[in-house]
Amino acid sequence: MKSLMLGNEAFARGLYEAGCSFVSSYPGTPSTEITEYAAKYKEIYAEWAPNEKVAMESAFGASLAGRRSFCGMKHVGLNVAADPLFTIAYTGVNAGMIIAVADDAGMHSSQNEQDSRHYAIAAKLPMLEPSDAAETLYFTKKAYEISEKFDAPVIIKMCTRIAHSQSVVETSERVEPEQVPYEKNGAKYIMMPGNAKKRHPIVEERTALLTEFAETSDLNRIEDGSDKSIGIITSSTSYQYAKEVFGDKYPVLKLGMINPMPVKKIRDFAAGVKKIIVIEELDGIIETHCKSIGVDVQGKEIFGCIDELSQNKVAQKLGEETEKGFSIGEDVPMRPPVMCAGCPHRGLFYTLKKNKLTVLGDIGCYTLGAVPPLAAIDSTICMGASVSGLHGFNKANNGSSDGKTVAVIGDSTFMHSGVTGLINIAYNESNSTVIILDNSITGMTGHQQNPTTGFNLKGDPCAKIDLESLCRAVGIKAENVRVVDPYNLEECDRVINEELKKDEPSVIISRRPCALLKYVKHPGPIAADPDKCIGCKSCMKIGCPAISVTDKKAKIDATLCTGCGVCTQLCKFGALGSGKEA
Repeated sequence: MKSLMLGNEAFARGLYEAGCSFVSSYPGTPSTEITEYAAKYKEIYAEWAPNEKVAMESAFGASLAGRRSFCGMKHVGLNVAADPLFTIAYTGVNAGMIIAVADDAGMHSSQNEQDSRHYAIAAKLPMLEPSDAAETLYFTKKAYEISEKFDAPVIIKMCTRIAHSQSVVETSERVEPEQVPYEKNGAKYIMMPGNAKKRHPIVEERTALLTEFAETSDLNRIEDGSDKSIGIITSSTSYQYAKEVFGDKYPVLKLGMINPMPVKKIRDFAAGVKKIIVIEELDGIIETHCKSIGVDVQGKEIFGCIDELSQNKVAQKLGEETEKGFSIGEDVPMRPPVMCAGCPHRGLFYTLKKNKLTVLGDIGCYTLGAVPPLAAIDSTICMGASVSGLHGFNKANNGSSDGKTVAVIGDSTFMHSGVTGLINIAYNESNSTVIILDNSITGMTGHQQNPTTGFNLKGDPCAKIDLESLCRAVGIKAENVRVVDPYNLEECDRVINEELKKDEPSVIISRRPCALLKYVKHPGPIAADPDKCIGCKSCMKIGCPAISVTDKKAKIDATLCTGCGVCTQLCKFGALGSGKEA
């Protein structure tokens, strides 16, 4: 049966059809939907893990038990999972195991633009790279075959455009293989130095066999063209751009297996054309391989290694005519990123800004607290770095807080990798104040559950981590664990200043559910009284998208306002309150 599917949905369908039994992931755009779609199949056990390292180790455990497994993450998540990745490259697998990593060229929702192909090369693992949803489904099923044939986990690299674009796929029935018996084999699975030393030659032999496989596999194919003056080597979404621009004009070597890459196939392809152009996003991985085997190519000197490509960029760089676009005839104002109306983080960030605090931030939708007019965050590095960074910052200041520095971290991010930083603060007696922004969900990636919500991926009730108890358990004194309502500005201000005056570790939990959660009931929009408003713009300091100023008077957009009441606490003239606007 043929269906129109997103790349991520097709990935999940491939897992289902290939008989995958176990899925463990941590949400991260643009990979999140793979696991969400997989969870819809009752035959697949699916879960959110606290972080990507745990997810990969869990998937390996399922593979070790003899069931086909999967773990998914975005590119920066693979950094977190790199530790098990490099070691299971040595051990190999029992049943097939697939690792999905979704890159984000263009940084639509990421803090860097790294190229995950480097990981496949460094770990010496096979990596496949589909170019549309149909290939994604096929490559997923093929990956399990490769995993089991070559005794290795297989990485499938997605990117934003493939993950979130649609194409037609042809589905088939699920074929679930028999569970592979587990046999105790310490020499294979116990990676102490004596065993690991013997496994390395096996890894190198496997790479050689995979290279031979790449020469003849249908994952890599040559498409003929009428003009042999140029030959194009490409992969992934870059292949789609090349085909849209050139059609069948030039011969194309389309690489679906990006590591290891073929040698003879590339040399033979190059021999049939006058010049080779490599079209690939980010780093010159294909280009470097071609040059290393003696094939002269052009690539990064034409396209560069920054930002994603497009049809127009490819055409422009190679001197092709492109279809002219059209203008709407008027300038559209920029829409800057901003926290939602009613966001519980807004009041907390306003308080931090008002107190002129140095704020070490973290990864989450609350990173928008860095955007004016709040502009309340000083750094954002990676998951959990705010807590660890705060410890180092304060220890560097003669081991004591200056009373002006805090860390902020979301509840899901705290469970991901913030708790270990807090353990470090408690253990090493760091005079630091950590603020956990508990909005009762994993907000940034689309409202996924996490260990603090009390529900699992399927929506079933489960064990719920109590943040207050956890903080006390790692060594924070009970009286130094405080809970505030971020809608209450006076309470936030008072508690933050009280904790900053202490000379020992403390935690403030800013607790209020995300305003977009379906179960959250809002009081409804407030109104602005133009007779009382003097145009001081104090209400604009919180950056709420529901508030604007027209003719020097505050206006409330009733379609956006939730009635959180934060702005009413800023107005000294009572111009903001209940009722209808005049």
